[in-house]
Amino acid sequence: MVKRKRRANGEGSIRQRKDGVWEARFITGIDPGTGKEIRKSVYAKTQKEVRRKMTEAIAALDKDDYREPCKMTLAQWLDIWQNDYLGGVKPRTAVDYANNIRKHIKPALGAVKLEALAAHAIQQFYNNFVRAVDEGGKGLSPKTLRNVHLVLHKSLQQAVMLGYIRTNPADACALPRVTKNEIKPLDEDDTARFLQAIKGHRFETIYLVTLFTGMRKGEVFGLTWDCVDFAAGTITINKQLQADTKNGTRYNLVSTKNGKGRVITPAPFVMELLRTQRRRQSEWRLRAGPLWEDTGLVFTNELGVHLSPHTVFHNFKRIVESIGLPDARFHDLRHSYAVAAIRSGDDIKTVQGNLGHATASFTLDIYGHVTDQMKRESADRMQKYIDSIKRSG
Repeated sequence: MVKRKRRANGEGSIRQRKDGVWEARFITGIDPGTGKEIRKSVYAKTQKEVRRKMTEAIAALDKDDYREPCKMTLAQWLDIWQNDYLGGVKPRTAVDYANNIRKHIKPALGAVKLEALAAHAIQQFYNNFVRAVDEGGKGLSPKTLRNVHLVLHKSLQQAVMLGYIRTNPADACALPRVTKNEIKPLDEDDTARFLQAIKGHRFETIYLVTLFTGMRKGEVFGLTWDCVDFAAGTITINKQLQADTKNGTRYNLVSTKNGKGRVITPAPFVMELLRTQRRRQSEWRLRAGPLWEDTGLVFTNELGVHLSPHTVFHNFKRIVESIGLPDARFHDLRHSYAVAAIRSGDDIKTVQGNLGHATASFTLDIYGHVTDQMKRESADRMQKYIDSIKRSG
């Protein structure tokens, strides 16, 4: 009887199955209990691809870096990622992630094995959305597509860190260029008409504070009295009012957009507005008696409850429409502040700090056209000066 020679680890064979799929089998070791060879398989649509997979697996085996192919689908991994790895993100962000996964990623790629997910498949997924927009269908804007990519990339990067996959296939994908929407701040004439239109309005103060501080809408709604220092003339912005993720009619105070607080020194006019608001609120408290809810918020109704953002925005739209600015948004008050601050001489670093932007370059990216205009105006002033000197000579 001829004794069968045991093959070495890493040896393998390739065959095509009846269903057309190519299979490569190779040896990863010997079972110490039975003494039998331990075989593993990899699969692909072509012989060339399956040979490449087997070669990579054998090379990893030689370096003691071999791992079992992940059998999870992308959908299964995304469920795990959402449940176990998003503890550090804001509730609203988690909801946005979940919506992108449910509406876009899972329907197209959810059934694909995590191990088999290729960059080209992801690229085709993105391209389909772009193509749909180009053809007048229901695609995704470049900005929304980038948000989808962010979610997919982050989830796959976590899978890489856990060793489920070797590399992140989303790294190699190309995304469409995002065209920035033109900002439309109120100019001086618009601002003057707006100020006239809100005189005596029940939301006049919150509109004015937003316009002259540049706070984000959630930040101004979430401003609390402990963050207003009348002695120093400063406001600390460290939280925002945000809709509850499970109950849209409820709101919670959460950290600011970038998670960092900032201190601003607004114009004395703003601090005086806040003093008036505090006196007004004290009168409301006396009238409400036991019905008063002590939320600590600066902007409340007559019972101490936070203002309804929807109601404030709806009233804002009615006001701007009445003065011929139907396209103006509440967020444009923030842009208006930024442009006014730059034109009045504030340096970009100061404006960046007041707005709460991460970097001055980001601020310049949004409002660079203002500084360009100021340079042209400076050149015009210098030309007038030169002309006057030449005439006098």
